[in-house]
Amino acid sequence: MRARYGFVGLFLLMAPSAYALELGPPPVLAPQKSQAEAANLSAQFLERYAYKPVPLDDALSAKIMDRYLKSLDPDRSFFLQADIDKFMVNKTRIDDAIVNEDLKIPFSIFNVYSQRVVDRMAYARDLLKQGFDFSAKEDFPLSREDDPWAQSEAQLHDLWRKSVKNDWLRLKLAGQTSDTIRNTLDKRYENIQQRVYTYKSDDVFQSFMAAYTTSVDPHTDYFGAAASADFDISMKLSLVGIGAVLQERDGYTTIRELVPGGPAQLSGQLGVGDRIIGVGQGKDGAVKEVVGIRLDEVVQLIRGEKDSVVRLDILPAETAANASHRVISLVRDKISLEKQAAKKTVLPIDDHGVPRKIGVITLPAFYEDFDARRKGDKDYRSASRDVAKLLGELKQEKVDGVLIDLRDNGGGSLTEAIDLTGLFVGKGPVVQQRDAAGRVEVESDDLSKPAWAGPVGVLINRGSASASEIFAAAIQDYGRGVIIGEPSFGKGTVQTVIDLDQAVRNNTPKYGQLKLTIAQFFRIDGGTTQLRGVTPDITLPGLLDPKIVGESSYDNALPWDKIKPARYTASNKTTSLLPQLLSRHEARVKDDKDFQRFVEDAAELKAQREKRVISLNEAERREEMKALESRLKARAEGDDGVLRGEDDGLQANERSLSADLALENARKNAKDVLRAEAASIIADQAELLAPVRKAANQP
Repeated sequence: MRARYGFVGLFLLMAPSAYALELGPPPVLAPQKSQAEAANLSAQFLERYAYKPVPLDDALSAKIMDRYLKSLDPDRSFFLQADIDKFMVNKTRIDDAIVNEDLKIPFSIFNVYSQRVVDRMAYARDLLKQGFDFSAKEDFPLSREDDPWAQSEAQLHDLWRKSVKNDWLRLKLAGQTSDTIRNTLDKRYENIQQRVYTYKSDDVFQSFMAAYTTSVDPHTDYFGAAASADFDISMKLSLVGIGAVLQERDGYTTIRELVPGGPAQLSGQLGVGDRIIGVGQGKDGAVKEVVGIRLDEVVQLIRGEKDSVVRLDILPAETAANASHRVISLVRDKISLEKQAAKKTVLPIDDHGVPRKIGVITLPAFYEDFDARRKGDKDYRSASRDVAKLLGELKQEKVDGVLIDLRDNGGGSLTEAIDLTGLFVGKGPVVQQRDAAGRVEVESDDLSKPAWAGPVGVLINRGSASASEIFAAAIQDYGRGVIIGEPSFGKGTVQTVIDLDQAVRNNTPKYGQLKLTIAQFFRIDGGTTQLRGVTPDITLPGLLDPKIVGESSYDNALPWDKIKPARYTASNKTTSLLPQLLSRHEARVKDDKDFQRFVEDAAELKAQREKRVISLNEAERREEMKALESRLKARAEGDDGVLRGEDDGLQANERSLSADLALENARKNAKDVLRAEAASIIADQAELLAPVRKAANQP
């Protein structure tokens, strides 16, 4: 089971344990009148103004029910099949409940669910009183999201026995004593158990509305009035914090987005999807486990005074829930435009004995100082302005080519994406936008001539989204440069936020906000970046799993589509070179030890992800650890520095057992290894274009 510490609970067919009796039944939550009205109001906007309206009927009702149950019990470790059968009696009545402003159905399900968490966690805590036989030959399922619901209490008990046993074994392999393990796990399960008693009707409503809105499309969402007032579920800790957007996912506080220029992003130690399982204050403060703790409470723990230290216990996104974790230290800081700004570096490349210089511009976001621009400041900062300045400096340094690094750039200002494209292609269309009525608008840049006419490449990965994809797609469609890396995220839609209270002229905030999709982006060649993203001309290996990261990971993402191409003139200079560039790339990386090491780590990661079960036999687990340690040690010998790096906060015995150590190394090495190869590709491009540029009398 991947994780089962979210909203939890349901009926038990046995007497509750002593723990459950001590705590008493969880509170019975009921919907408020304003919530039912907000649901109805949201439905009206979604049916009238969404880009692809989905009628609120029996079919959508069934989808909402499925998504709601999945959000509550993603690994099917709480509900029995009999309970699901009872719930499904109402699966086609959700639409009527919204229209009639009667939300008893989702609230009744949640109340049943709340009781189950108390009972299941009580059972888990009872298991800690006994020992486990780690010599037995049995496996633990890493995920049950597609498995059948349990048919009996006995089946569920066996699943939880294996779950607790796996938690215990992981800590035992980390060198912890039985007493420490028992205390750690008991506190964890108690946190989850106690959490149920803190739930409010707003939490239930938010969960239900999320199931509704995301059943329409993945980027449609709802934020209740209380969520906006108390804590935004996608809040940015950018004022005094680590610079991250957090969300609750499967019971874990998860990194949803890294704020460009924030401590988290600049450290290079955190990635999207990483799970925070503990928070400590200062350099030496004890790390408090936060699995099962409410998101707003975790946010408060992470916030703090500027320049103070916070330590985070991290379970990396690339690993299974059973993998070892690591502790990192971050210094809290404010996010400034300066820290988000584009930066350049010059990489020396040996191109078949010819020294070349490739200028690399790293752009973390398509930013713009809207306030300064609104005030009429002629020198306001923006991504395109800063890149233009850097291109001028690179010209002075006489670089042979330019690489724009857009990895993990989640987007930003559309205007900036258009203006940035103009720096490389000059005047012409950049992107097309179609609204819900089918009207198509072509967005163009009006720069008379490009700021850089030399060889150029764009480095992207799965985290490159939205505005990044618009820029990369335009460069590719014009044949202006080489796109290198992984297929991008695939977000080709436009959202807007509607304040429901303002919409109905309600002076007292009570209805919240609705984010809905209103338009779609299309490339100038007529295709869309939606779903498929931008496919690189030369593909490099990546770390993130496309099954869980990217638009295609959503089961109801809007489909790929095509419209009439815009009028533009493409060049075939770079396009004609692609076969030669690919051939040179393949020949080079075949003998590049650093690159092949990264390929091995990516393969190791893929193998770990594809594992369906993990052994609960201690000897087998230790043998797996030993094999991995041997492989890493052999790889490190004679290659100074491979396993070195900043202290990650782990003791030696815990670091040595890390089944994800190779993956951690891959994350650390990805930036330099992939950037170096991309720069070499641009150097090849520069060499192959040199005769053409000389004939055209271009610098």
